[in-house]
Amino acid sequence: MDKNFNYSNLKLGIIGGGQLGKIMSQKAKKMGFHVTILDPTFNCPAAQVSDKHIMGGFHDVAMLEQLVQETDVTTFELEHVETSILKELFDNGHVIHPSPYVIELIQNKYEQKKLLDERGIPVPKYKSVESDEDLCAFGFPVVQKAKLEGYDGNGVMMLKRPEDVQNAIKAESFIEELVDIDKELAIIVARNMEGQIKCYPVVEMLFDDRTNICDIVMAPAKISKEIEEKAVEISTKCIEILDGVGIFGVELFLTKSGDILVNEIAPRPHNSGHYTVEACATSQFEQIIRAVTNLPLGSTKLLSPSVMVNLLGEEGYAGEPFIDGIHDALEIPELSFHFYGKTFTKPFRKMGHITVLDDDLDKALEKAMKAKDILKIKGSKKI
Repeated sequence: MDKNFNYSNLKLGIIGGGQLGKIMSQKAKKMGFHVTILDPTFNCPAAQVSDKHIMGGFHDVAMLEQLVQETDVTTFELEHVETSILKELFDNGHVIHPSPYVIELIQNKYEQKKLLDERGIPVPKYKSVESDEDLCAFGFPVVQKAKLEGYDGNGVMMLKRPEDVQNAIKAESFIEELVDIDKELAIIVARNMEGQIKCYPVVEMLFDDRTNICDIVMAPAKISKEIEEKAVEISTKCIEILDGVGIFGVELFLTKSGDILVNEIAPRPHNSGHYTVEACATSQFEQIIRAVTNLPLGSTKLLSPSVMVNLLGEEGYAGEPFIDGIHDALEIPELSFHFYGKTFTKPFRKMGHITVLDDDLDKALEKAMKAKDILKIKGSKKI
């Protein structure tokens, strides 16, 4: 795709129709692009704002091929997809970013970690699990992770003592040393087709103890300039190693001894980058559109400190969603409310998020926590 391409007629394909695809589609429509999404769910969030919805699963070879054939550029809002047909189409000249080869590598968390380790990226100590004995290789406690299909805390098991081995994940897995974590950090890295790279501010992530889902994101992270520069350097190198094009969420551990270790990489917009919609000059969702269509990357300048809070489905409720507390929450200054338009809720499902701005990060956090207490996503039936 060269600079003389007629962008007024650009057709963008997005594999996945959830909340990430929805906001990507909204940003692409703002730029005048035609958007086709592929998702198996009728009236999924992205279908509500895109031009065309191909109803198909992420492993449906025929539907994936149809999406790629009908569009100029294809990208992703999730990585758990069938890559065989996409690799074939990519090799035949279709524009698919990140490349299906990058997606395939990242799908396997063990292979992803192994490549980064081999290329000199600092990662936690790890070992492939071939037998129960391997689960005990680092002693206890230890973290076991499924090699495939893990997301939002799924496919992760803490083995605290030898007796826990009987409850270990039965799928292909690896173990990782339990890192003495000071903070969990993340950084969104953008890279376009010409190799231009831009990094967003380093943020701190706080997790819901019940689900291991990222619950709160604070931008910028309260870290030293030295740690910030180290995080940017390591994260940039990761994306260069992958030769990735698009947006990548790089999750990092800051240890109590001041080391930075790469946890994992997401080859798509990331939960830790939602704050960028209100708080940065260019959101991660517009940035991925720029990156995969070979447009210049936008400024990643932080316009205001901010805190993002995920709105998860309330425990004990399912069914049609109901929002409690929206009037009171929107009284809070500089609060933005995002509801994804999912047609049903269940406990801990990501249903929306809020972003709160303030010149003082601590005040932004205070306002965000107040809103978190007020806003509840309940369902039509108790379970």
